[in-house]
Amino acid sequence: MVNMAFAQGAAAAPEAGSMMSFVVPMVFMVVIFYFLLIRPQQKKAKEHKALLDGLKDGDQIITSGGIIGTIIKIDDQLVNLEIADKVRIKIGRPYIAGFAPKNLV
Repeated sequence: MVNMAFAQGAAAAPEAGSMMSFVVPMVFMVVIFYFLLIRPQQKKAKEHKALLDGLKDGDQIITSGGIIGTIIKIDDQLVNLEIADKVRIKIGRPYIAGFAPKNLV
């Protein structure tokens, strides 16, 4: 009976091989998450920032809410849009989704 207790205690000690079999898949998963999730989000955020930096008065844009309008005045935080004749609204600059498609304007 004493022999079985010693045998069980020896098996419970961590081995270097079992530790590596845990670390390698975890590192592999982190690399996969980086290339499939983090990197594309960073690329899209960089493209959106470049779009916002390149805006100027007179551009036809679409907001993230689907409103299409012409930029009348652009500020650091706000954009004045004309969405119809003499109908103007203010929106936050980050809510600009992109340029309006030519066939919708």
